[in-house]
Amino acid sequence: MTDNNQTKDRGGYDGFLLLGMLLLLGIGVVMVYSASSVVSLKRFGSGAYFFKRQVVYALAAILVLIICRHVPYLFYRKMAYPILVVAFLLLVALYLPGVGHPVGGARRWLKVFGLSFQPSEFARLALVIYLAYSMSKKQEKIKVFAVGFLPHVVVLATFGALIVMQPDFGMAAMLVFVVWTMLFVGGVRLSYLLTAVAGMLPIAYYILIHAGYRLRRLTSFLDPWTYQSDAGYQIVHSLMAFGSGGVFGTGIGNSYQKLFYLPEPHTDFIFSVLGEELGLVGVCLVMGLYAMILWRGIVVAMKARDLFATYLAVGLISALGLQVCVNVGVTMGLLPTKGLTLPFVSYGGTSLVMNAAAVGILMNISARQAV
Repeated sequence: MTDNNQTKDRGGYDGFLLLGMLLLLGIGVVMVYSASSVVSLKRFGSGAYFFKRQVVYALAAILVLIICRHVPYLFYRKMAYPILVVAFLLLVALYLPGVGHPVGGARRWLKVFGLSFQPSEFARLALVIYLAYSMSKKQEKIKVFAVGFLPHVVVLATFGALIVMQPDFGMAAMLVFVVWTMLFVGGVRLSYLLTAVAGMLPIAYYILIHAGYRLRRLTSFLDPWTYQSDAGYQIVHSLMAFGSGGVFGTGIGNSYQKLFYLPEPHTDFIFSVLGEELGLVGVCLVMGLYAMILWRGIVVAMKARDLFATYLAVGLISALGLQVCVNVGVTMGLLPTKGLTLPFVSYGGTSLVMNAAAVGILMNISARQAV
């Protein structure tokens, strides 16, 4: 196919992607208000503080979605290296005095004009774009170690080290999974990937045992009820929320666990509040919407007109799917506690906007896919 054919836009928006995201945004705004009202009232004297901000974030996400939908995906191929450099500089800026904004002992945020921004979220998107460009360009030699594997792993290691130092081991692990998925789909030799994983295990073990809170999280994950007053507190109250919800839930606004039992119920554990208030029916609805988005993303990747678009779609949908799986797995006690938000539902701006950008790019690829 020629670039001319690739850039023909059939117009419109991918209905499955658009409907899934908008419904999740709507559910998210309602659940953020419900989950945060008590906390918001105590901290800021207004029960609608987080709700108002989430509405602004949701509108910003829709704007970003529209913009990315109409920017030809070939633009990202041309800008792969500049985007990667910007992401690297933003991560480095976290460690500059007066620039990085430490919260709870971690340097994960930059403050720009009074707004907080998490560079690691942008770094994830930048890595996906870079890998899609690099692998499509080197496709004929993708199985050569020094061409298809080593350069990509060096970039991943650089970004991963900067993120682990924040510290944010979970996001670094997520980047590894996304990159490995893309390399596997791209045709990199499985022996290289498996050998690298084996080599990283001792490093991961060292990082785990030399951070007491990570070790406590793992221990409490294996037996949360024994540590319910300490490291297992969040998991136990999350499970109690799901148990209280039953099939149809207690009703919106009627969560008991959000009343200062479940820490930060409007962010990482909003799915627990959703399960309590909307029950199994609400949980299945939300998971069905995610399944629809992921299914459509896979279809878009399979029908893409060129390798760059295919790899780009695979990376974007892998990152989104992993974030959903990790958040849901943590809240249900299936994974150790990790601070990842639930896409389009949890309170927060950076993750919401970056995920909206990913869906917008998928829509653009969809509009130019092979018929």
